[in-house]
Amino acid sequence: MINSIANWWRSQQFKSAVKRGDIKLAIKVLEEIQKAGAKLSWLERLFREKLQSEQYLQQYKQEAGSLNIKLKEALNKLEFLDVQEVFDESVDVIKPDDEFIKFVYKTFNLIQHDEHKLQCTGIDERIFDDFEARLVEYLKEEFKKISEKHLKVKLEDALEDINTLKIGQDPDYRFSLTPHVYFMKYFLENVYCLYLAWFLIYKAGLLPQKVNILDIAAGPGTVGYGLALFLQSMSGFFQIPQIHISYYSLEKQDAFQFRGLQFWRKYIESRKTPINTFFRFVTEDIFNWKPHSSNIPNNFFDFIVISHCFFNIPARSLEANKIYKQIIDSSLKQSGYVLLIVQDKKLFKAYNAYQSEDHIQEQKIVNMFVSDLGLDLVWYQYLTSTGLRTIIKSAEFGKFAREKLPKKIYMSPLIHHYFNQKYDQHYTLDDYVILAQMKSR
Repeated sequence: MINSIANWWRSQQFKSAVKRGDIKLAIKVLEEIQKAGAKLSWLERLFREKLQSEQYLQQYKQEAGSLNIKLKEALNKLEFLDVQEVFDESVDVIKPDDEFIKFVYKTFNLIQHDEHKLQCTGIDERIFDDFEARLVEYLKEEFKKISEKHLKVKLEDALEDINTLKIGQDPDYRFSLTPHVYFMKYFLENVYCLYLAWFLIYKAGLLPQKVNILDIAAGPGTVGYGLALFLQSMSGFFQIPQIHISYYSLEKQDAFQFRGLQFWRKYIESRKTPINTFFRFVTEDIFNWKPHSSNIPNNFFDFIVISHCFFNIPARSLEANKIYKQIIDSSLKQSGYVLLIVQDKKLFKAYNAYQSEDHIQEQKIVNMFVSDLGLDLVWYQYLTSTGLRTIIKSAEFGKFAREKLPKKIYMSPLIHHYFNQKYDQHYTLDDYVILAQMKSR
């Protein structure tokens, strides 16, 4: 009890010192808190992050401080002068090829259990193994810039922030290595999911040869990576027509955009594929989005994608949905589509329901979710690794993953080293892929 009171008092002293701008006292109190072995608060961790950057990692700090400048310079090189002049209004779609579709079904071990449940336990190793290896190589290069001692602390802080997702909270995404931890923990699976989402769109005959995409809350550009890998897989199978992609990334965290662009240059642009990709990165908080001052063009996009950016807090979710509707209404072509990717638990939790094999309940919830965004449902698929809509026990899933699911052969050792995780990482799916359109006017 005495220790708890002492720890609480030190935290209050720390907060007071920070508010007053008394940095020397704040440092002194922080050292006392760490010596006492107390768990650091979010503010204390963030302050420690600032001190370490200033004291030990001046070079890294300079890189972070010039992030916006570098990003703008990179975007100026990629930004198109006038998108409307570059792309004509052709809506020619990539014709689905039966043999390639069979190849994907076989390679990914796709099993259609019912109208809306698609099990996946495989992967295209030619594409994903190389992609994963290059990502690990990129991360190792980044980590070499930081001393091992301070790297471990920075990774732990970023990991603790991102892991709040597991308890139904929204992370802050403010630590310098948060993008790197996202790359390690979630990026590959999300790209895996988006690959399959684009495959389903292609299979339905809805993927244009010239496609304009708006990726809302894009992170490092996961949606673009998923499409790029899918097209790469396709190009290795048969001759495909010349493809033009106009990709807009709308994302609050410029660090995510910068890291995504860095890795894109190292990997995607080194691939030999018949794909012309034009980027426009818009660093803007969607909650501050204003239709009249936005850099996003009107009535332009064939696809607007919202992938895994749905909020746990009800009030925040309502506010986000209102803004999503405004963006869709102003920027989507009348013939365009909205692609929504949402994790199963988050979807059902939003409507105070539990997932089951009840198809009627599932369809009702999906329709409500789509309607709340002012859209009409076109189709949806539940992508699952296990083939079940219900949760299985951790031990059972671990055994299932080891026996059935593709292993992250390059990323797993990196996670073992930095996060002391004993088990291997596998590619898993538990997402709803939902395609929708604007309601008829």
